[in-house]
Amino acid sequence: MNIDSLNWKILKFLQTNARLSNAEIGRQVGISSPAVSERIKKMEDAGVIQNYNTLVSPFEVGYQLKALITLRAFMGMLKPFLAKVKTYNEVINCYRITGNENIVMEVVLKDQKHLEAFIDQLIVYGETKTQIVLSHVIKHNEVKQLK
Repeated sequence: MNIDSLNWKILKFLQTNARLSNAEIGRQVGISSPAVSERIKKMEDAGVIQNYNTLVSPFEVGYQLKALITLRAFMGMLKPFLAKVKTYNEVINCYRITGNENIVMEVVLKDQKHLEAFIDQLIVYGETKTQIVLSHVIKHNEVKQLK
């Protein structure tokens, strides 16, 4: 599907606040509410808009630590890890990557003790490296128009 500049504007508003009414989006981008609705429906049908989510702040519900953990799987342990990682509540994103490490995970944890216990579970599968996240620089899940 060709995403024109008007659709990009609509997407930006939806990414900022998916609860905005079509009328409000229409006012912001200069088209009618039915036109916004039609464009959104076409983007949903084409798979551009895949779903609408509620993002919960981990910090507000007691998870004070966010970390990026890479895993270099031991021989024969990658497939078992790929099955197991889906059961970890701490993992909010997990990617299989190229390079020396096989996996990078974004995790949320209550504190350092929780981090230590979580790493203890991971070292069965391979060697880990952990980086503590200090702050977010780019807002999560925002796709920008490439020029």
